[in-house]
Amino acid sequence: MTINARVLGIAEQWIGTPYRHQGSAIGVGCDCLGLVRGIWRGLYGREPELVPAYAADWAERSGEERLLEAAARHFRPVASFRQSLPGDLVIFRFRPGCAAKHAGILARNRPSTAVGECGPDRGGTDESDTGELCPGESGPGEGAEDEGVQGHPAAVPDHFIHAYEQSAVTRSTLVPAWRRRIAGLYRFPEV
Repeated sequence: MTINARVLGIAEQWIGTPYRHQGSAIGVGCDCLGLVRGIWRGLYGREPELVPAYAADWAERSGEERLLEAAARHFRPVASFRQSLPGDLVIFRFRPGCAAKHAGILARNRPSTAVGECGPDRGGTDESDTGELCPGESGPGEGAEDEGVQGHPAAVPDHFIHAYEQSAVTRSTLVPAWRRRIAGLYRFPEV
């Protein structure tokens, strides 16, 4: 099994875990960083590094690219969205001039009626293909442009799994508004 398939398998087990700032416990609570840390522990049996306590507005206050710097220390960079695969780490920047502060795992759509999945009639928050985000997400984005898709359409990520603030870990559609906010793409290292 590839590393990306293993990452996706672990990430999908976290769907429905309630959102909890600084949390990283499957079924109990996590934030976006806690989700990534939990997947890392599931793959490698340990934390990637010690994470100090952080405030919800840490990125706005520090101005440092802490999330991107940590990703560069532990993951392999993916050069472009065209080269990304389901199971890759995606990092988002919500506003130009602010540090990147949200992370998720690229995924493919899977038909589902499970609670915690964004989309009409799926029990989660609705996202349309018009580029609108789920309610509660805001801010103009800056980041990688959607470079189009080449290669195998079945492998192209069109969703992502993330800890959705004030809700739970969910699968969301990677609409253009999210794609414009991509600040970095990374692959988990081989085990």
